[in-house]
Amino acid sequence: MRAARLTGWRQPLEVGEVADPSCPRDGVVVEVLACGICRSDWHAWTGADPVPLPHVPGHEYCGVVVEAGPEVRSWAAGDRVIAPFILACGTCGDCRSGNQTICASQVVPGFTCDGAFASHVAVAHADANLTRLPEGMDPALAAALGCRVTTAWHALTGRAALRPGEWLGVWGGGGIGTAALMLARAMGARVALADVVPEKLAQARALGAEAVIDARGDDPAGAMRAVTGGGVHVAVEALGFPETTANALRSLRKLGRMVQVGMPAGEHLNMTLPWDAVYSGQLAIYGTRGMPAHRYPSLLDFLAATGLDLSPMIARRVRLSDASAELALFDGPAPPGVAVITDFAA
Repeated sequence: MRAARLTGWRQPLEVGEVADPSCPRDGVVVEVLACGICRSDWHAWTGADPVPLPHVPGHEYCGVVVEAGPEVRSWAAGDRVIAPFILACGTCGDCRSGNQTICASQVVPGFTCDGAFASHVAVAHADANLTRLPEGMDPALAAALGCRVTTAWHALTGRAALRPGEWLGVWGGGGIGTAALMLARAMGARVALADVVPEKLAQARALGAEAVIDARGDDPAGAMRAVTGGGVHVAVEALGFPETTANALRSLRKLGRMVQVGMPAGEHLNMTLPWDAVYSGQLAIYGTRGMPAHRYPSLLDFLAATGLDLSPMIARRVRLSDASAELALFDGPAPPGVAVITDFAA
C-alpha cells in the first residue's frame, strides 16, 4: 500500500510503498477514503507525543472495508465506515460501563499502531467501534467525525452539559474550536471565540459567533467576560497551551464549567494555572479525550435533525504528499479550517 511514514522528528514524511496491514482477528482492514490532518498528529511529528519510528500517523479517517477478521460479526467487505480514534476493546469493565475512551486495552491508530496517512488502515475491535458512514456524506467531512467533531460533541454534551441560551467560550479557532462553535450554535447556545489569527476570527463571526476576541490583546479573558455580561457558562480549551487554559478558566462566570480538550504535551505537560479563579468562582474542570463509539447515534441524529452543515470546516483537500507541509503549519498560528487528505496516490 502507499503510505506517508514518520522517520524522524520534524522530518518530511517519507511517502512510498509499504507492506499492507494485517487484518486483526476481531478487526477489519479499511481502504481509506479521507484522513484529516490534526494537531494531535503534529504532536507525534514533533516528538512531543513520541511514537515508535518508523510510523504512519493519522487517526481521523473514514473508508470502505476490504477485509474482515474471523471474529467480526457486524461488518463485511464493501461496508463504508467511520471510527473513533480510540478503538476500545468493548469487553472490559470500563467499556461495559460506556466509558470506552478510558479502556485500558485501547488501540489508537496513528499512535499505538500505524494510522491512516495511507491507502489502507487496520481497525481493531471492529464490532465495538465502527459506525456506518451516513449515506451521501462527503468522506472529507466524515473523516472529521473520527476526532474533531466527535471530540467537540462529547465535550459539550457528555462532559459540560451545555444548555440552550448559555454562553460558550471557545479558546482556539482550529478544527476543535470551529466544530464546537457550529455544534453549540445549533444547540441554541451563544458563542464567543478567541484566537490570535484575524482570519479565524472572521470565519468564526461568519459561522455565527456572537462575539470574537482578539487574544493578542492585554486581557482577552477580561474581554470575553465583558462581552458576555460577566463570563461564559462553559469554556472549551482547544489548544493545550498554558495561556489558553488559564484564559479559559478566567473567562468563566461563577459556577462555570471548563473542558480541557486541547492535549497538553511536551513542555506543556505541567501548567501553572489560576487556582484562585477555580476556588473563588467554584468552577468545575473536566478533562475529555475523544468520544465513546456508542455516542455516534446521538451525534448523527442531531446532525440529521438540525440539518447542520459542517462542511465549512473543510478548508483544504490535499494529497498524501502534502501532509508534511500541513503538519508544519501547526508550528505557528495555522490558517482557518482543516486539511483532509483525499488523494492517496500522489
